Amino acid sequence: MSTAKVVLGTLAGLATGAVVGILLAPEKGSTTRKQIKDKADDYVDELKLQFNEFSSSLTEKFENAINDAEILAEKRKSKYNHAKNDLKNAAEDFKNDVAAGIKYATS
Repeated sequence: MSTAKVVLGTLAGLATGAVVGILLAPEKGSTTRKQIKDKADDYVDELKLQFNEFSSSLTEKFENAINDAEILAEKRKSKYNHAKNDLKNAAEDFKNDVAAGIKYATS
């Protein structure tokens, strides 16, 4: 079960219990409504805090993944360029060897 589901389930249970408790308490209607509103505001603030923490965590993980991908791409590019240069040098050496072989054969 995911953490988000556990947190939402816990908050929903707490909210339900608080509302039922307030509704069953012998208070004036205006007092009860104010208490319900205050509790609801508290829960909304808690949900906002949880969402902001989740969002920040997700953003950080996404940025780290992008950074890791950029590092990996740079390493691959470097290896590609190195291999390309090695192949170019080998081709140039082969060309020179062939030219030297032809020159030796004709002399």
